[in-house]
Amino acid sequence: MGIRVIKTAIAVVVSMYLAQWLHLLNPLSAGLLAILGIEVTRKKGIRSALQRIGASVVGLLAASLLFYALGFRIWVVGLFVLAVFPILNKANLREGATTGSVVMFHLYAQHSISPAMLLNELWLLLVGLGSATVINVLYMPKADPHLLACQTKLEQLFSDIFRHFADQLRDASTVWDGAELLAAGDTMNEGRALADKLQQNALFWNGGYWPIYFYMRGEQLDSIFRMAQLVAQVYENIPQGDMVARVFDELSRDVKAEYYTGRSEALLRELEETFRRMPLPATRGEFELRSALLQLMLELNGYLTIAKKAKKRLPAKAVDKAAD
Repeated sequence: MGIRVIKTAIAVVVSMYLAQWLHLLNPLSAGLLAILGIEVTRKKGIRSALQRIGASVVGLLAASLLFYALGFRIWVVGLFVLAVFPILNKANLREGATTGSVVMFHLYAQHSISPAMLLNELWLLLVGLGSATVINVLYMPKADPHLLACQTKLEQLFSDIFRHFADQLRDASTVWDGAELLAAGDTMNEGRALADKLQQNALFWNGGYWPIYFYMRGEQLDSIFRMAQLVAQVYENIPQGDMVARVFDELSRDVKAEYYTGRSEALLRELEETFRRMPLPATRGEFELRSALLQLMLELNGYLTIAKKAKKRLPAKAVDKAAD
C-alpha cells in the first residue's frame, strides 16, 4: 500500500470527523475534498489546494448569481458549466473545476443560497482541503536512499565507460556495444526525476545538493557521448592512443570520488605538453588519428572543468597525498 493511499485515508477520516464536530451540512463532502487535496509533493499539494479554493469561491459566486436570477433548474446547471469552466481555465484554476462543481451541486440540492449555506460551503472547503494540505506537509517519504542508489549506479556506469574508452584506445580492434551509455542515460533521467520531486517537497529550500549533482552529471554525459564518437575515429593503434588511455584509467577511478582530486587533470596537462613536443604527423592517416585524439583531449578538458566547478575540493595536502 502506497504512502499516498495511507495519507488519503487519514485525511478523509480527519476531515469528516472535523466536519461533523462543526455540525456542517454534507460532511461527506469534506472527505471527498480531502481525497482531491492529497498530492505527491508538498508544493503541489499547497498549490492545488489554493487553486481549488479559488475555483470554488468563483463557483459559489457564479452559482449564486445564476440560481438567484434563473432559479434552481437543471438547465441552469448546464449554463453554469458553460459559463464557469472557461473562466477557470483562463484563470489557470482548471484543477478546481471539480470542487467548484461540488459546491454548486450543494446549492442546487438544498435549493438555497442563504449566507448560512454559503458559509457552510466555505467551511467544507477549509476543512477538507485544509486537512489534506496539513497531512501532505507533515509527512513526505524521503527520496535520499533512492538518489544515493542512482548516484552510485551512475558513477559506476561512468567508470565502466571510461575503462571501455581506454581499452579501445589501446586496441582499436576492441568491440564495445555501448550498453553502458544507454544505461547511464536511463539512470540520469531517473535521478533527475527524483531530484525534481525532492525540490517540490522542499518548502523553504531548493533541494540542496541533488539538483546540482544531476545537472553536473547531465552536462558530463553529453560530453561523454561526444567522446564516444571521437574514440570511434581512432581506428588504428598508435602510441598517443595509449597515452590518452592512461587518462581514462585515472578518470575511471576519480569519477567515483566525492571530491575533485585533480589527478586526471594533472595527467591531461602532462599529456598536452608531451603532444606539443612530438614531431608533426608524417602521413595523412596519422594526422587524422592524432587530430581525433587532440579533439578528444579538448573534450576531456571540458568534462573535467564541469567536475572542477561542481564537485567539492579536497584540501591541498589531501590532493598532494592522493596524487602520490
